[in-house]
Amino acid sequence: MLPRSVDAVVIGSGPNGLVSAITLADAGWDVLVLEAAETFGGAVRSVEEGGWISDRFSSNYPLGVASPVLRALELEKFGLKWGHAPLPLVHLLDEDGTSAAIHPDPEDTAKSLGAEVPGDGEAWLQLYQQYVAVREPMLKALLTTWPPIVPGIKLARKLGSLGELLRFARFMAMPMHRMGQELFDGRHGPALLAGNALHADAPLSGAVSGTMGWLLAMLAQDVGFPVAVGGSSALSGALVQRAERAGALLVSGTPVTGIDVSAGRVSGVRTASGETVAVERAVIADTSAPMLYRSLLPEASVPAGLKRDLDERYEWDYPTVKLNFRLSGPVPWTSVEARSAGVVHLGGTANDLVHLSADLDTGRVPSQPFLLIGQTTKSDPGRSPAGTEMLWAYSHLPRGVADDASAEKLAGRMERAIERFAPGFTDLVIARDLQRPSALESGNASLGLGALGGGTMQLQQQLIFRPTIGLGSARTYVDGLYLGSSAIHPGGGVHGACGHLAARTALRDASIIGPITRTLPAAALRRLQR
Repeated sequence: MLPRSVDAVVIGSGPNGLVSAITLADAGWDVLVLEAAETFGGAVRSVEEGGWISDRFSSNYPLGVASPVLRALELEKFGLKWGHAPLPLVHLLDEDGTSAAIHPDPEDTAKSLGAEVPGDGEAWLQLYQQYVAVREPMLKALLTTWPPIVPGIKLARKLGSLGELLRFARFMAMPMHRMGQELFDGRHGPALLAGNALHADAPLSGAVSGTMGWLLAMLAQDVGFPVAVGGSSALSGALVQRAERAGALLVSGTPVTGIDVSAGRVSGVRTASGETVAVERAVIADTSAPMLYRSLLPEASVPAGLKRDLDERYEWDYPTVKLNFRLSGPVPWTSVEARSAGVVHLGGTANDLVHLSADLDTGRVPSQPFLLIGQTTKSDPGRSPAGTEMLWAYSHLPRGVADDASAEKLAGRMERAIERFAPGFTDLVIARDLQRPSALESGNASLGLGALGGGTMQLQQQLIFRPTIGLGSARTYVDGLYLGSSAIHPGGGVHGACGHLAARTALRDASIIGPITRTLPAAALRRLQR
């Protein structure tokens, strides 16, 4: 039996939903988390079978370590431990073993880049020093508040002069391809930026793709690309324990099928079993935007403009194809550095990846795909029996192409690519498990078309355009209803920011200053979406 009435219901128990629940419960609210699956965690889940631990969705968490939101929760007190490989990241350029590596010590990374082209090592150190100088105010501006006025002011002060502020703004707006050309003379530095940029879906010749590559490359240098020791469910488990310690009630195996609205305000939620829970203050939906507006809310209540935006302008990010391997031994990479890396990028030079990015945006399944590869046993030896290797690899289909046949075709090309860069790989395969986009979506309904980011990370669907034209916050046109998933700013990644921002907005709207904070934004939002 569910409670008949609570202060707040959180729909979904991904990291954003759990952060929302913690934030509200810490403030003294009576919080109920309803999860459709039998297991908490959303897309942060792992499974164990016979000594093999497989991360089913996300796996490496640089943003999880760096996020001010998650750091403040002190999840290490709830059993979370991070595992690091000897090298955070290696990017494979050629089949002969040529590669670029990010080492734990930035001086070693610089020495590696400088060995290719004199001057590129110093360029890397300068780039990293600039990142360190702005790291704290930048991460706070990106992840802790919206609009980021106070941390934005601190960031501007850290940069100093107006000229430096404008140069930084230009730098953040640059396409990855241009950024690599300006920073480095060789192939290795741009390749590191390009591979990291392809963790997201912004075209590498398009605006802000440089920011994606730069931020992840700098995080790899700063905190590494760690995994949660024991599997990604260990991260979710720590969040669940923290939420329960705060007083939240979590119930799994309970899909929410509808959100009730009365006089323009959220009033309750309905479950698949027919139960109704009345809501006194707020509902936070850790769901995709299409699920919230097309499935959970009464159709007649959704503004016509919002419907049009979702139907005609909303874009998912690239569909994902993921392969999971149990191997009898380590991968025999021709690159010596790759043999000790936690994450391997396989895809060639930055120029090669620009062409691949164009394929993905023009409907062509790449003949030579870019692979993100996680050698999880390198980061956490307990992931597989002694002497073996647990490995995953994922790649992307073109935007909107998510059928099983295309996924099978891409998976075959992925395996052949690994074999080219690691001759003998195929002979090591004990078991192979393919997760097509359809399987990813069936495993987590928020991953529409197998997309992992909650919607495209391109500029036209960021900030005040995320998930559609609006004000950039978690508010919806229904009072007391908030979207708290990666569908809102700042988007994809395991950082907890979206859930944190949704909960902060709900708390502010329910406070004594609520009539001031919510009335004008809500009215403006309804006007924009009508």
